[in-house]
Amino acid sequence: MCCCLLREFHDSCRFAFFFYLLEFISFFFVKLSHGVFICYQHMVYFTILWYFIPMYSTGNPIIGQSPAFLAVLEHVSKAADLNRPVLIIGERGTGKELIADRFHYLSGRWEEPFLKVNCATLSEPLLDSELFGHEAGAYTGATHRRPGRFERAGSGTLFLDEIGSMSGRLQEKLLRVIEYGEYERLGGSKTLQSRARIIGAANQDLPELAAKKKFRADLLDRLAFDVVTLPPLRAREEDILLLAEHFALGMTGELKREYFPGFTDSARELLLQYQWPGNVRELKSVVERAVYHSGEEERIAEIVFDPFASPFRPQSASSQIEGRREESVPETRTVVPADFKAHIRMQEREILARALEENRFNRRKTAERLGLSYDQLRGYLKKYKF
Repeated sequence: MCCCLLREFHDSCRFAFFFYLLEFISFFFVKLSHGVFICYQHMVYFTILWYFIPMYSTGNPIIGQSPAFLAVLEHVSKAADLNRPVLIIGERGTGKELIADRFHYLSGRWEEPFLKVNCATLSEPLLDSELFGHEAGAYTGATHRRPGRFERAGSGTLFLDEIGSMSGRLQEKLLRVIEYGEYERLGGSKTLQSRARIIGAANQDLPELAAKKKFRADLLDRLAFDVVTLPPLRAREEDILLLAEHFALGMTGELKREYFPGFTDSARELLLQYQWPGNVRELKSVVERAVYHSGEEERIAEIVFDPFASPFRPQSASSQIEGRREESVPETRTVVPADFKAHIRMQEREILARALEENRFNRRKTAERLGLSYDQLRGYLKKYKF
């Protein structure tokens, strides 16, 4: 009964409510006296995680309240108990593995093994051995029999990430497992049975690959009994700040700081306006980096999206050649202005006007283009009465 209640809670996505409750509590109780800070944020936050997330899950909470994301969770909950293959499609960093976790732990197989294989990280012979096992002497160095992931998964779940990178020969073997539940170990002749549920994941357009004969169309038909397509983070605007707070609290605890002071309004605006090509994984890195570089008691105001941005960043050979060409152009002597300060003011005003026009008067983009913080740009605009 208790387990069912926990699964119902996990299934109904009410974690966001408790996250906001945490913020409400911390607002009133984070500072109890002058100079003494008590970390109620972490105490309440981790109590929520440990109490409400089922003990049999991986421990990584699925956080989100946007309609697009909640629709995905409802879809997964409905399909979790089906004994059919499932495909999870999404851009890099959208949380495909977390959704696979949810499929497994909400199904009747939750007590059985849950095994994961990244098909893109192994060569064809190694992936063959990893999935289907091998007999002693199957290849040089195979001194004893080794069971594969299908055999070890038993009646559990096998998650095949980056399934689009699998070779044609292995796709054919996988098709046989899905259709008949049969396979042989590498170098063996005995037919084995598989009862594992297969969950595949890809960040590619599999129907397009099938049309180009780079992925078996018949295998795609079998895998695509149900397809879950994950929305990118840019389509989950309501979740960006929620996730940012979650990652910031985690990094604050890792740094053994007493509490997380929060983001400034300008930082929140930057997080919301960025397109997040790396999705949730990129957001996690950006937020953790910002917390690490900020002071313990100062709200985060600066967000660095590109950690490689530097005037000293190494250039490619073509960029270096182009740079040398520019250097080889003879310089024209600059006329010394009669009024230096007035000349500088005129130059700054012209640059600001041009940058605003190029960025369609979007101040956030203009500040980023000029390498300024939003507050610095506002200061210049006020100075020159824009």
